[in-house]
Amino acid sequence: MRSETPVAVQLKDYQAPDYFIERTVLDFDLYDDHSTVTAELTVLRNSDKGSDLPPLVLDGQELELLSVSIDGQELPSSAYQVSDNHLTLQPQTKRFVLRTQVRIHPESNTALEGLYRSGKMFCTQCEAEGFRKITYYLDRPDVMSAFTTTVRADKQRFPVLLSNGNPVAQGEEGARHWATWEDPFKKPAYLFALVAGDLWCVEDSFTTMSQREVALRIYVEPENLGKVQHAMDSLKKSMKWDEEVYGREYDLDIFMIVAVSDFNMGAMENKGLNIFNSSCVLASPETATDAAHQRVEAVVAHEYFHNWSGNRVTCRDWFQLSLKEGFTVFRDAEFSADMNSRTVKRIEDVVFLRTNQFAEDAGPMAHPIRPDSYIEISNFYTLTVYEKGSEVVRMLRTLLGADGFRKGSDLYFERHDGQAVTCDDFIKAMEDANGADLSQFKRWYSQAGTPRLAVSSYYDKASAEYTLTFQQSCPATPGQSEKLPFVIPVQMALLSADGEHLPLQLKGEDSAQGCERVLAVSEAEQSFTFVGIEAEPLPSLLRSFSAPVKMSVEYSREQLLALMQHDSDGFNRWEAAQQLQLAILNGLIAAVQAGKTLKSDPQLAEVFAGLLADSSLDQAMLAEMLSLPSEALLAELAEVADVEAIHQAREFLRKALAQALYAPMWQRYQALRAQSREQAYAADAEQIARRSLQGKLLAYLMLTEKTEVKAACVEQFEQAHNMTERLNALACLVNSSFAAEKAQALAQFAEHFKDDALVMDQWFSVQAGSVCPGTLNQVKALMQHPAFSFKNPNKIRALIGGFCAQNPIHFHAADGEGYRFLADQVIALNALNPQIASRLLTPLTRWRKYAPARQAQMRAELERIRASGGLSKDVFEVVSKSLAD
Repeated sequence: MRSETPVAVQLKDYQAPDYFIERTVLDFDLYDDHSTVTAELTVLRNSDKGSDLPPLVLDGQELELLSVSIDGQELPSSAYQVSDNHLTLQPQTKRFVLRTQVRIHPESNTALEGLYRSGKMFCTQCEAEGFRKITYYLDRPDVMSAFTTTVRADKQRFPVLLSNGNPVAQGEEGARHWATWEDPFKKPAYLFALVAGDLWCVEDSFTTMSQREVALRIYVEPENLGKVQHAMDSLKKSMKWDEEVYGREYDLDIFMIVAVSDFNMGAMENKGLNIFNSSCVLASPETATDAAHQRVEAVVAHEYFHNWSGNRVTCRDWFQLSLKEGFTVFRDAEFSADMNSRTVKRIEDVVFLRTNQFAEDAGPMAHPIRPDSYIEISNFYTLTVYEKGSEVVRMLRTLLGADGFRKGSDLYFERHDGQAVTCDDFIKAMEDANGADLSQFKRWYSQAGTPRLAVSSYYDKASAEYTLTFQQSCPATPGQSEKLPFVIPVQMALLSADGEHLPLQLKGEDSAQGCERVLAVSEAEQSFTFVGIEAEPLPSLLRSFSAPVKMSVEYSREQLLALMQHDSDGFNRWEAAQQLQLAILNGLIAAVQAGKTLKSDPQLAEVFAGLLADSSLDQAMLAEMLSLPSEALLAELAEVADVEAIHQAREFLRKALAQALYAPMWQRYQALRAQSREQAYAADAEQIARRSLQGKLLAYLMLTEKTEVKAACVEQFEQAHNMTERLNALACLVNSSFAAEKAQALAQFAEHFKDDALVMDQWFSVQAGSVCPGTLNQVKALMQHPAFSFKNPNKIRALIGGFCAQNPIHFHAADGEGYRFLADQVIALNALNPQIASRLLTPLTRWRKYAPARQAQMRAELERIRASGGLSKDVFEVVSKSLAD
């Protein structure tokens, strides 16, 4: 905790290190009430910085220094200085061995950074700057070292001792034992990992494309052995995919994953020893939903892909974080698209981006994917760095083509293997491999905000020419009042009146270039004229969401219906349905605000009826097209978010559709449920699609409050042989008026799964998201439940985060009680786990989106947090930026 005002770190101030660490030899002695860490560092003067010998300043926090020596000679205390954050000493030679010994306290480390206890095991989390809580070090990503690690602990209680690399030695010392691991690849300290515990493992192997055999191990606590096969299958698929798509082969003899219950993030790509939040590794049909299975598959892939895009080639400094994260998110998204439905995956990603990252772009924490400054780097593990960073990589692939992008990535890995590099190096590899000029494209790395793209068209029948005009702009963001034009790739097609895709020939070209092409919009206003267009066409623009922009096109309802029916791009078919629904919802919201009686729109019911009758439509796609825009998205799109009007309008439309389409929905639901009863569970695309549609229909049907639907919902809850159907039914009951059935289902669920922490997280989350009255009081009561822990990030995210971030109608209650509740939790968490505290704050940071009365309430709670004293850098940065003018 701090009393002074934290100082921002600036990208422009980057300086290469004065010293490097050639080799790191660590020895850990682990005990219940403390641990000692001995570090031998072979330190080398950076010859590029000159021949003088400046002081060596090592990072260190919460360390008790026991001894310091150089080249075997112990130093007196007068030969070095120790502060809260550094150990400083004066080298006498350009190359020397520094030995330090420190005492640390993992058992009391609630921040879950560095070395800490999770249940009965020791584990680490060093990204971004956690290694400095383990030993004194140059804790920065551009200092890469070869590591040898020895771990010592009680052999009965901690029979498994793990670290990075390959095992090279082991032995016993009475009641204790030790194991030594050697990592042959140089890495920065943030990739260091250690685990000690009573763990069991599931073993498998993978044969690489060069016919090397790699041992695969997933370590879990014994009771979870039956929940890791899906993760193992996902790992093997990832390894094969990365070889086939990127030519990347795994490089060590062993790859390990450890599931940890207490973890601030989803997972960590430590070289050869990935440490995972248990929620991202454990999955079985009885305990994990389809979404959880897909998340496990995606996160396993993400962390494995980091072996090249993050480990073998890492980032020079933390401003370059998107270099590894944006690239790897793109890679894992493409993997998931290949494993499942590509169109549905794209829809899910875009919905998340529009709802959450666009809101971040419009808020006080807006920043480019390569920020200019930060106070606490943990605050920049953001949707902008990850999700928007992925979209920027996707745009590069769209502009260069799949083959050009692969050539660029091959050159990037070849040129920078074993190096810590920058976003500029990544772009340079793409340029050099393709003979391209991407200098203007690089503005995506330096300019914040979501660009807006206004589109108009003109058809000249006499000349058979059709002109599309694009006007791009980007709103001001903190520290950036003016923006230069971006390069925006617009993937597009033109449709004829009967739905045919027309050949596309731009004016000045000799011939048509296919029926789909990419227009690179690079000016503030830019026109493209197509020739040989015999009748006015219907434009299909931004296909597959080819750029992370807000595009406005004046489509009529008839045009939207035509796109829904004829567009060959699945994403744009869904997008047309979304635009139709948004138009109807906005009309209803306006009616609520004007005090008018709400009226249903028969055209949308007709469209939905047609979709339900279309047997050729993929069931996952149908589920997406039947999904109305969320309240969060409607709030993000509104100039001023009217929480009550949005909720009332959306609920009215849902109920109107359920009433109008009861018969076809009920018939389709019963058929799907019958299939579920007869079929053994599989987490494959076909079954996931079926259960997705089944859940969507049940949610609609329960709004009718019909007795037969209630009975079907209870039956599904009680008889389902998988968590997806059971939890869908529970959510429907929790959000219904059937009080007795709701109470009984919640009690049954809790009794059955009381010993499964991850399943109980879902139980908390369902109740936190309830739209029924009294939800906040229920959340407060659940914080006293035996299964809840204020020290466990998963519990906090499920219950407190579930209410504040996922339940707008209750979080934004007019009395401001939701805001006070969140502020109370942030103040309490600030002292325990600053990272989780700062991430919980997000809903309050968006106070400018609401009417004056709510703005005042939200600001007051931010002011109360700021005045509470002793704020961590994490919380201070978010609060101070949120309150800045």
